[in-house]
Amino acid sequence: MVEESDLKQWRDAGHVARRTLEGIKGEIVAGKAWDDVIDSAERFIRRHGGTPAFPVTISVNHVAAHYTTNSRLTPPDGFKGEMVFQNGDLVKLDVGVHIAGALADNAISIEVGSGGNHTDQIKAAREARDASVEMMLPGTPWHLVGAAAEQVHKDAGFEPIRNLCGHELKRWNLHAGKSVPSYACGSENPGFKGEVELGSVYAVEPFNTNGKSGLIENIPPSSSSNIFRVTGNITIRKAMSKGKLKPLGATMARYIEERYNTLPFAERWAYPLLEKPFPGEEKEVLRRKWNALIRKLISIRFLETYAALRCEDRGMIGQFEHTVHITEGGPEILTVA
Repeated sequence: MVEESDLKQWRDAGHVARRTLEGIKGEIVAGKAWDDVIDSAERFIRRHGGTPAFPVTISVNHVAAHYTTNSRLTPPDGFKGEMVFQNGDLVKLDVGVHIAGALADNAISIEVGSGGNHTDQIKAAREARDASVEMMLPGTPWHLVGAAAEQVHKDAGFEPIRNLCGHELKRWNLHAGKSVPSYACGSENPGFKGEVELGSVYAVEPFNTNGKSGLIENIPPSSSSNIFRVTGNITIRKAMSKGKLKPLGATMARYIEERYNTLPFAERWAYPLLEKPFPGEEKEVLRRKWNALIRKLISIRFLETYAALRCEDRGMIGQFEHTVHITEGGPEILTVA
């Protein structure tokens, strides 16, 4: 539960998150590189008083979520050509902001160009989000929230994605506690027991597809998102005392933990930190050292990584997202311009 005295930071984070979407969406045009838009959005967040709560992600066409560029600009598995927007692309821009750990998470879907190929799908995704938000009254059973989103998708001729959901937010914890269903999960579904709780903050983000399966899958390899997170499962001191980390590894782990706490961070943010202890090192040597360090930090459970996500049958994916705070009078949308 968010205390009244803390709400200003949550509202400010939401305000910056929404301003970022509105300020950056015009840059998603044919010929523009994905990485340029991601960099522009992250700089926008910092210029306006926030810090990215996770790397800005760009998900194009059948890619659903969790993809951000890396320092080598490696495209997602199966992607052909340059990572440049093309007319007709269906793009999801997902932005998170934190202010002293108070979080906001929001996303929009945009079609590149004026072809109008995805107008209905985009409209359905936005209206499904709004229908779910309207149901977020204290005490509402979770299955009714999901059913509201599914009804909108089905009425418009699209399938809800059933294995992606929204999530509760707590300070410094992006995926905390409860999950928010985005489909008609039913009242007996064990994953969505309980009800909307007064004073809590939730990210509401229904996804839809023009495919038939209504499911997403991981894009290989397991680190395809280019995003990592400190797990909090083991301390640096404990890892050193057990001989699991050498001094250099411990120093790098400390750099990472001090900067990102347990919030997700991008490979492209952290990789330059390795240049400090190895100034002037050849690029390929530095890359090998980085890869070895990441493997070690994952093996001892200091870090975890994420796969990017795509539609199982390669349908196009649409998504909209708001962060809401639950009050006695209903949902307060924090991600407002």
